[in-house]
Amino acid sequence: MLNKIVLDLETQKDFSEAGGRGRQRQLRVSVAGIYSYSDDKYSVFEESEIHKLGEILMISDQIIGFNVKQFDLEVLRPYYNFSLDRVPILDILIEIEKVLGHRIGLDVVAEATIGQMKTGTGLAAINLWRAGNWEALKQYWLNDVKLTRQIYEYGRENGKLLYKDFFEVREIPVSFPEAEPRANVVRQGSLF
Repeated sequence: MLNKIVLDLETQKDFSEAGGRGRQRQLRVSVAGIYSYSDDKYSVFEESEIHKLGEILMISDQIIGFNVKQFDLEVLRPYYNFSLDRVPILDILIEIEKVLGHRIGLDVVAEATIGQMKTGTGLAAINLWRAGNWEALKQYWLNDVKLTRQIYEYGRENGKLLYKDFFEVREIPVSFPEAEPRANVVRQGSLF
């Protein structure tokens, strides 16, 4: 089975604290985690455990996420001494933007496509981290990664996603090709 990973993370800061948009590398991870298709499980990592996530990402066949290229991977870059660009990425938001010509939020897609919504906002997640409310923060993260996984699977199975444009539900044709196994990748259980 392919080692596909659905990735999502939450941050310690917002853009205003980091010095503005485009400064993802200054946001710092509060929690990050994955759904692993090969293991059929969710795993969450606090900032002090982020090296474990790096080991998983480095050997994955594909990283799947929503705005993962411009946000999640950029936030993670300062933590790793290897290039995350070596891993094939499927960014659902980029696929949507190719069709629509603009970006839309995860909530807009999730509500129309799978009938579910996010349980909060990124700012609420930052406040949970500041309050030390780890369980609520991890639940918020888990909901986001589950939404992303379900949206990905819906798109793969149906060749489309849905979104609500004012009062009308519209279709977004998508093609999420199956990942290829990566050759010459160190697999789990070896050098780590």
